[in-house]
Amino acid sequence: MRRILTASDRALLVEVDDLESAVRLHAALEAAPPVGVVELVPAERTVLVRCEPRRLPEVRIALERIALAARTAAADRCVEIPVHYDGEDLDEVAEHLGLSPAEVAARHQTATWRVAFTGFAPGFGYLVGDDPVFDVPRRASPRARVPAGAVALAGRYSGVYPRESPGGWRLIGRTDAALWDLDRDPPALLLPGTTVRFVDASRAHPATAADRRRGRPAPLEARAVDMPGDRGIAPAVEVIEPGLQLLVQDLGRPARAHLGVSASGAADRGALRAANAAVGNGHGEAGLELLGGGARLRLRGAGVLALAGAGVDAALVHADGGVEPVPRGAPTAFREGDELVTGFATRGVRALVAFRGGLALTPVLGSLATDTLAGIGPRELGGRALRAGDVVPLRGLSGVREAVAPWSPAPCALPAPGETVELRVVLGPRDDWFAADALDALLGDEWAATSRSDRVGIRLEGSRPLARAVPGELPSEGTETGAVQVPPHGQPVVFLPDHPLTGGYPVIASVVAADLDLAGQIPPGARVRFRLSGADVGRPS
Repeated sequence: MRRILTASDRALLVEVDDLESAVRLHAALEAAPPVGVVELVPAERTVLVRCEPRRLPEVRIALERIALAARTAAADRCVEIPVHYDGEDLDEVAEHLGLSPAEVAARHQTATWRVAFTGFAPGFGYLVGDDPVFDVPRRASPRARVPAGAVALAGRYSGVYPRESPGGWRLIGRTDAALWDLDRDPPALLLPGTTVRFVDASRAHPATAADRRRGRPAPLEARAVDMPGDRGIAPAVEVIEPGLQLLVQDLGRPARAHLGVSASGAADRGALRAANAAVGNGHGEAGLELLGGGARLRLRGAGVLALAGAGVDAALVHADGGVEPVPRGAPTAFREGDELVTGFATRGVRALVAFRGGLALTPVLGSLATDTLAGIGPRELGGRALRAGDVVPLRGLSGVREAVAPWSPAPCALPAPGETVELRVVLGPRDDWFAADALDALLGDEWAATSRSDRVGIRLEGSRPLARAVPGELPSEGTETGAVQVPPHGQPVVFLPDHPLTGGYPVIASVVAADLDLAGQIPPGARVRFRLSGADVGRPS
């Protein structure tokens, strides 16, 4: 069986019978990708195929015709992971399996595990083993915090949490192995196809233990850069007050799904492009994304900045006490000692600030984007947000083209709290998992954006929860930015750039690409209406 499902206006989800078929399909697509395919996200019974939107119809035809690859051979790569078998759920797992805790540990070590696919978080591998005893239900209520290094079971999979995160898997042990290390090539220890053997940490030779996890990154220090500045001072931005959240963002790191890494990037990509255009940068140069406003940044040296995105009042406060308004979308020169001070957003929720020449930081996996879920960002920051005392060096005034015409945002283009914004969607891939009245509620009701929203997703609340027609768990599958995922409580979540690569709740619809920037600017208290897009992307075959 093979079904081609619509995942968005730029992606298709191919569903097959089982894990082996999914692995073979992924291998076939990797070996000979159809024209227009951008990225593949394999999962338990599906492969998410991201492609150029204009190529979507021909990619669909190619996916219907492509033959599965030959049965996959055993991988040459094998790793050992030392485990302390003292997990919080070990006794419950043992009781469920009809074994003693010691027998669970022994059989977990005796089994040969293979990384079937990656997802959830960078470095997280879904391991399938050859011992049929391991079939363990997830916790009814996920933990808010699972520690890094936790070794866990769920269904017939085992896995190791690379970093602290929420999770509903059953914890049977812990390891000090570094599942994700940016100083390693590749940074993920567990890649698809890798064979894994777990060993008792108390008996493992010290040489088998991986590097210890690093501590919290220290504040950024100013460093010299070879660019001209005012009176020889290296240009930089010092964070005095970061506001609610201040992040380094660019257009993201696409095509890293094989490492378990989502693209991330600015929540309003158009605003970042506009700010960069105003100061004469290339459109993909990194800038600062400010949530809600309320920031105060001291500027060192001389340079040019521009502000775009959310409606915030901003001004340069000069060292002599003078105040100069900073208009949105226009280049503004600054001098040594000036401070950029922003008010709070009245429309939209995220302002983007670009500096001529860009930020002199070290990319990770080819990008400076900060992924708040995965904890990946500029190397100097270790994936965290900027905080008071950080100093971000700038490249300065040379090496960039002339500034272009200022950006003029349409009046009232962004929503304010209490207003209603419309997002266009395409249905799928799992709209058939929902009752007919759920589709009526999705498209007919207004949904309130709650204060629990963040860069992972907009958490919505409505008067009619979206009722399921298909019970049970959905095997994890790839998800898109803009996906409207529905947890068991029936209140939808619209995924934003820092969403997990794979998810186990059904996606009823997906916001079209043209409306993603608008989605990234929806503030808490605004209301959302979904409308079916006029784009003909087809239905499942």
